[in-house]
Amino acid sequence: MWILYAAGSAFFAGITSILAKCGIRKTNSTVATAIRTMVVLLFSWGIVCFTGSVRQISSISRETMIFLILSGAATGASWLCYFRALQTGDINKVVPIDKSSTVLTIILALIFLKEGISLSKLAAVLMITAGIFLMIEKSDVKEHEKNSRFGWMFYAVASAIFASLTAILGKIGISGVESNLGTAIRTVVVLIMAWGMVFITGKQHEIKNIDKKELIFICLSGIATGASWLCYYRALQEGPASVVTPIDKLSVLVTVIFSYFVFGEKLKGKALVGLILLTAGTVAMAIVG
Repeated sequence: MWILYAAGSAFFAGITSILAKCGIRKTNSTVATAIRTMVVLLFSWGIVCFTGSVRQISSISRETMIFLILSGAATGASWLCYFRALQTGDINKVVPIDKSSTVLTIILALIFLKEGISLSKLAAVLMITAGIFLMIEKSDVKEHEKNSRFGWMFYAVASAIFASLTAILGKIGISGVESNLGTAIRTVVVLIMAWGMVFITGKQHEIKNIDKKELIFICLSGIATGASWLCYYRALQEGPASVVTPIDKLSVLVTVIFSYFVFGEKLKGKALVGLILLTAGTVAMAIVG
């Protein structure tokens, strides 16, 4: 059953990227992230109250709560970096770099969770890695180095690093905790981080000037994110992190397909081969895992 939850997470995560891109064409990415988080917060706590798992809060141990908070902090950092990268870079370039968190998660799961790695799983990891590099063109790297060390590629890489930490910390934090409740608690941390960044950067005055159409897309992306989270952490609770995470990263397929129809972004031959390798490696990881 956890595989179905992981697949659901991938679909909603792919939709999230498209909706978010539509919502940050003019709106500041940090402000958009903060608003999205409010939607996710309402969504996640609504599920918690509906299922009655809110009563379990008092039984959460201090250690588990610490890991949930750390996981939320990593998620907040990943979000802020990811949507900053989306705002300034092509979605078909940003998403593959962000998905490199798959490889980092597998390495961290091997070190900290002792999940182990077989030859077949190693081959799948190499396919995923090769696919990611093929989807990143040399011109993108040169453009990044020319413009600024804090360009879209910097934020995409940072997003991947924080996302991998999120998976590991989340896996540890939801042991013994109902997955929906764990997600809701983490969302509170993300909300605090997101709005903290809004006020630290002095962007709070831009809230009243947000285009109504973009606001709708931002809220829809928040709903999609909430659905993705609920599926993802339910899958993490029941399945191995080194397999759940790669399946979740299949969201790149959803993103690529929708980005073609919505933004007209096309993959070149090399990038298309990379996408095929990335997908094949991910599917292989799920099978051998």
